[in-house]
Amino acid sequence: MTRQRDTFPQWVLYCAGGILAFALVSVGLVRITGNGPDQRAAAATVERALRFEDQSDHSVRVSDGRTGEPLTVLYGEQGFVRGVLRALSRERHARGIGSAPPFTLVARVDGRITLMDPVTGERVDLDSFGPTNTAEFARFLAMQPE
Repeated sequence: MTRQRDTFPQWVLYCAGGILAFALVSVGLVRITGNGPDQRAAAATVERALRFEDQSDHSVRVSDGRTGEPLTVLYGEQGFVRGVLRALSRERHARGIGSAPPFTLVARVDGRITLMDPVTGERVDLDSFGPTNTAEFARFLAMQPE
């Protein structure tokens, strides 16, 4: 009885080995350089506590989280702002926390802007959504009370 030659294509094995090698090298580089998802955030240059309150006319009142003074009222869709706030508020609602504690908007040395919920520990890196959407929140950093 003669054995048949193995007909499995060798190129498949080489490709699988190449993918494994690439994955190992990539993980090693992330670990060595410290550019992984667990990297430390850059130092803050500006921080501002903000409260966002839904109004009866479907607008959103934005006020200073420390003084309570109103900064502005957002009318209309405000899709990105409402979407981010909805995402952060969902976790608060799940934990039975109301809207009273303020959020923290942080501008960092590297130019990134982050909206954080100090109560739940959740955060949204706004730069991930592009400069136009980031600017929607960045304007709150410089606003003076009305």
